[in-house]
Amino acid sequence: MAIPVEAFFLASGGAGTLQSRIRAMVTEGILSGRFRPGQRMPSSRGLAAHLGISRITVTLAYGDLVSSDYLTARGRSGYFVSDNAPRAPEFPSPARPAEEVDYTAFSGGRFSAAMRAVERPMDWESYPWPFIYGQTDPSLFDHQNWRACALRALGRRDFPTLTSDFYERDDPALIEQVLRVILPRRGIAAGAEEVLLTMGAQNALWIAAQVLLGQGGRRRRAVVENPCYPGQRRILDVSGAEILPIDVDEAGLPPSGTPGSNPGAFGRPGRGDVVFVTPSHQCPTNATMPLERRLALLAAASREDFVIVEDDYEFEMSFLKPVSPALKSLDQAGRVIYAGSFSKSIFPGMRLGYLVGPPGFIAEARALRSMVLKHPPGHIQRTVAYFLAEGHYDALINRMRNAFRRRRQVMEEAILEQGQRIAGQGGFGGSAFWMAAPEGVDTAVLARNLRAEGVLIEPGRNFFDPGRARMNFYRLAYSSIQPARIPEGIFRIGRAIRALEARAG
Repeated sequence: MAIPVEAFFLASGGAGTLQSRIRAMVTEGILSGRFRPGQRMPSSRGLAAHLGISRITVTLAYGDLVSSDYLTARGRSGYFVSDNAPRAPEFPSPARPAEEVDYTAFSGGRFSAAMRAVERPMDWESYPWPFIYGQTDPSLFDHQNWRACALRALGRRDFPTLTSDFYERDDPALIEQVLRVILPRRGIAAGAEEVLLTMGAQNALWIAAQVLLGQGGRRRRAVVENPCYPGQRRILDVSGAEILPIDVDEAGLPPSGTPGSNPGAFGRPGRGDVVFVTPSHQCPTNATMPLERRLALLAAASREDFVIVEDDYEFEMSFLKPVSPALKSLDQAGRVIYAGSFSKSIFPGMRLGYLVGPPGFIAEARALRSMVLKHPPGHIQRTVAYFLAEGHYDALINRMRNAFRRRRQVMEEAILEQGQRIAGQGGFGGSAFWMAAPEGVDTAVLARNLRAEGVLIEPGRNFFDPGRARMNFYRLAYSSIQPARIPEGIFRIGRAIRALEARAG
């Protein structure tokens, strides 16, 4: 029995090539049971005419399906559904079970509560003025060379990397590149036993918090910047640690405390067990911690017996001045755990980062990672290793720095023209401005109003300690917006702020 040509339909706007969409259409029909073993497929000519596409496209798709054993070719008779084609198990459609357990109450709801305030429009690319942090501009990315590295990593020579279970190990090729290319430019000398790959910086910070704050016979204390990276605060919120926020100033985290924070947070023994800090570009103010302050923080760590977790936040994006050495590079006592990421510098969807620390810490972190996910995918590791080894990573970083320098200049000029206030721009670069609206302006309301106009901004409330949240701050990023669009977007922000002020007055 032949399958009628009318059983095939290609919806407009589908993802992938025509050949891949035909393959998906046929395999779905076979796996769902609509197409049975032994049934004859429409001729390539007939299906091509029905779909309005080239016959060679259908022929190539059929050939691919034959090689996968979904179809079989029988001489001049045509193509048939293979007797060996994969089949989905045939179970009766079950009724949905009743929900007798309130899992939010059962678990305490602590994780969903920590994420409740996160608002990220999934369709951000459809907005004309997306001033949101952490997204990439596809025009800057080296698609061709990344694809070449990915194909090389898929080759027969690297097949074990793609298919093997590394257990607790990482790809030695990528570890070598981290040790030879990434860490030396930050001033860090390390051995292979001091590096652990992670699924991005967020995963690295979570592992560090779990290892350092999880045990000890008493409730441990975590010192954190205020404002700070919201993801870091959420990790600490669910860690069970006592959180001690310290207000940052124009030079980042002050080692001796500041007015309005926790005076003497480093001045009394036992006040802090672990200090989380972003010295390269403080999140979100972009302040870069000066050398004297870094040395003072390290001295305090030895004197008061605490550990430092250094989040290498936007280290690569220092394009206005030469980069400062990482805090880890100045550490002579093994008290700094360093967290870095490729996700922001290559693309966020890759989710690949790393931890650098003393061998004893890395051994614990590796064991914890093994319990959760064993290791990042081998193919991604090897692809990044090739991307680094062939110099494409450095070329990409250079291209991004040049583009960001231009965008920053355009944005700063537009901000000053509109009379808006920059609260923290940083002197080394970065990819965003930290802004302050007039007192009384709630930037969460501002963000909602602007979204209706096609403008996306990040309200600043989530960056602050919940007990002392500031409502009039917001962040404007320029990583994913073209320079020509920036002035109009800044104008709309200024107009929306003035409208809120007039309404309040």
